[in-house]
Amino acid sequence: MAFLTGGLISEIILFALIAIVLFIIFKVGKAILKLIFGIIANSILGIISIYLLDYFFGLGVPIALYTLLPTAIFGLPAVGTFVILKLLGVSLVT
Repeated sequence: MAFLTGGLISEIILFALIAIVLFIIFKVGKAILKLIFGIIANSILGIISIYLLDYFFGLGVPIALYTLLPTAIFGLPAVGTFVILKLLGVSLVT
């Protein structure tokens, strides 16, 4: 009888540990997916906003690799930086 009790307790402990590990993996995975989705959305909005600002307002922010790369990485803050630099008279053309 003691063997069955010890086996049952070890199975319950094993089940609890598996449940805890799965819960942690789910929570971490959910946070990572949320972060990745936010970065992708911010990048897409940044690239679209560069095109729209150039089309509607003619700010003259060049659409080149050295402007699109920071915009793809940082998103809207990079676009804001480029617009401020352009309004201050800093040439963005190399």
